[in-house]
Amino acid sequence: YVKAVISRVVRDANDLKPEGIGFVAINSNDADAYPDDSFDNMKLFARTNGFTFPYLHDERQTVARAYGAVCTPDFFGLNSELTLQYRGRLDAARRDAGPPGLRRDLFEAMKQIARTGDGPLDQIASIGCSIKWKDAA
Repeated sequence: YVKAVISRVVRDANDLKPEGIGFVAINSNDADAYPDDSFDNMKLFARTNGFTFPYLHDERQTVARAYGAVCTPDFFGLNSELTLQYRGRLDAARRDAGPPGLRRDLFEAMKQIARTGDGPLDQIASIGCSIKWKDAA
């Protein structure tokens, strides 16, 4: 799912920047079991897709667990007090880009949060591939 939607994610991150809204991507997948998610491959993925924002590796998966992340991508929108205000989808298009003018849920939610400090009341969960969790020790 991430590979299918990444151009829209980068677009929204770039479009939110002039609004004063920061963006960060975090990869929490088990890179030992899934080498495509290694840190070196993450750097290549970020370069290839024109990331203009930090792309972090949650090697111990503590961030994913703290936020209750379940899939990739899973979007979390915080206000200026770092309080979670949005936990929803990128847009209604799913994997393939939708028609022109399709509502950009994440983009609109983050603009609302920047203006009011609060996220939208109606939020639709993100869908994607499950996080590749490490085996419990």
